[in-house]
Amino acid sequence: MTPTSVAHRPLRLGMNIDHVATVRNARGSAWPDPLRAALLAEAAGADGITAHLREDRRHIRDGDIDALMAAISIPLNFECAATADMQALALRYKPHAVCLVPEKREERTTEGGLDVASDETRLAEFIAPLRAAGARVSMFISHDPRQIEASARIGAAVVELHTGLYSELLADGHVEPAQRELAALRRGAQLAHAAGLEVHAGHGLTYENVGPIVAIPEVVELNIGHFLIGEAIFRGLGPAIEEMRRRMDEVRK
Repeated sequence: MTPTSVAHRPLRLGMNIDHVATVRNARGSAWPDPLRAALLAEAAGADGITAHLREDRRHIRDGDIDALMAAISIPLNFECAATADMQALALRYKPHAVCLVPEKREERTTEGGLDVASDETRLAEFIAPLRAAGARVSMFISHDPRQIEASARIGAAVVELHTGLYSELLADGHVEPAQRELAALRRGAQLAHAAGLEVHAGHGLTYENVGPIVAIPEVVELNIGHFLIGEAIFRGLGPAIEEMRRRMDEVRK
């Protein structure tokens, strides 16, 4: 498939609802409900829902995953660390996709990508039963060719390229370094696509910086959460998602 034909495939939007659960848990109440956010996102045009079940359950909880699996009709992307506990839960839930991410207890959000290249044997064994159960396994990684090639070797179906550094550089006004990082993301997407991997991208994306990522022809899905939940405070969740969808479609056309 040529880059031109790739660019004409629809670009999917995955809505990450973790931050709704963060607000709920800060008050220790039942509100706001992440499931309600997921259903609103589905109605507003999101193509999938992402939920990261952390080991410390700081935002999404097991009950949230139960509710999502029972109620939403769009795919669930189950983000988790590569631990025995999370593997067991993924095999129990059997979501559409399982995205493996690095996880540190002290971090505010996921920092950097998973080091697949240094842990190939364990990760290959970890994802084998997930693949056998029918889950599409994704690796949340940097654009480093070593990580992309290792992801392909262990049998992952998807890589999600970490766009956090690109987003941070632009937000801080470092335009030239941001352009270099964008170029590296483009090369990474090309390499991943050539290796037979589906290419997703996410982390730190906003209305202002999403356009150049959308324009990478190999990228077929964006996963966005924090920014859209923040925008929802001012304009409502449905309109916030609809505006992101509009911008994505406008660029991809």
